[in-house]
Amino acid sequence: MSTELINRQLRLAARPVGLPKPDDWELTDEPVRQPDEGRFLVRVSHISLDPAMRGWMNDVRSYIPPVRIGDVMRAGAAGRVVASRHADFPVDTYVTGVFGAQEYADSDGAGVRRVDPAVAPLPTHLGTLGMTGMTAYFGLLDIGLPQPGQTVLVSGAAGAVGSVVGQIARIKGCRTVGIAGGPEKCRLLVEEFGYDAAVDYKAEGLVAELRKQTPDGVDVFFDNVGGDILDAALARLTRGARVVVCGAISQYNSTEAVRGPSNYLSLLVNRASMTGMVVFDYAHRYDQATAEMAGWLADGSLRSREDVVEGGIEAFPETLLRLFSGDNIGKLVLKIA
Repeated sequence: MSTELINRQLRLAARPVGLPKPDDWELTDEPVRQPDEGRFLVRVSHISLDPAMRGWMNDVRSYIPPVRIGDVMRAGAAGRVVASRHADFPVDTYVTGVFGAQEYADSDGAGVRRVDPAVAPLPTHLGTLGMTGMTAYFGLLDIGLPQPGQTVLVSGAAGAVGSVVGQIARIKGCRTVGIAGGPEKCRLLVEEFGYDAAVDYKAEGLVAELRKQTPDGVDVFFDNVGGDILDAALARLTRGARVVVCGAISQYNSTEAVRGPSNYLSLLVNRASMTGMVVFDYAHRYDQATAEMAGWLADGSLRSREDVVEGGIEAFPETLLRLFSGDNIGKLVLKIA
């Protein structure tokens, strides 16, 4: 392999306050080296953009250490092995892993998954068959514990995780209600993702509309948003309901302290539970979920939608902001090669 290859990388230059700004990032170049024994080199072609990235940029205690100033931005990605001294990852193997926001990644194989682009396109392996799908699958089925005939309410329902959660709930025989912003997203929830009903949180009367669309209450609430939407959903819980806390995108760029729910006593009154979900806890079962969801994709009961933006590494900061403006539907992916 030529030693003249250059790796373009995006590094965290400063801790953002509010939405990330251009000067929070630094573009750098470095030569691409041959991999050492037991390692391999990936040419990254697709980078996953996820709301959780905003939390990784803060220097606070969390389920994963923050990205350090000066480090390549942490990101899930997909690509092809172009040089290898690792027996399990020969050249021309397609892989996904936490390769970062860069054009080339050196890896020892830890946490890397081999994928088949003949089964699904690489963006799908980052979405429905990747961390997004794993989050939806285990968060709903292991924590939400939906039963046929129950009502499952999902916030951020047109997003990468929410669009998959609603479909899995439907497959399991539940009534599904999705919360999204704007009439077009609400239309897609019903027509494309198969939700039974949609609630537009940008319209007037969120509380009244939730009451209308969940007349028998909510048995499972899968929350990606937090804030006022979480509060409104807590008021609709049935006895023994389960709340899955997957994310709180409404709070990620706030310059004030995160605001907790005021309706939390609904958990007590209804003997309900609220449980946080981190997908990495289920790594040992990823293959199980991937196999089942690949079957659903193949038979048409599950649809995968990716919002693929083309551009170089330098397009990462602007593309990331699409997550917080509500511009994307489904899984947001940056295609860099």
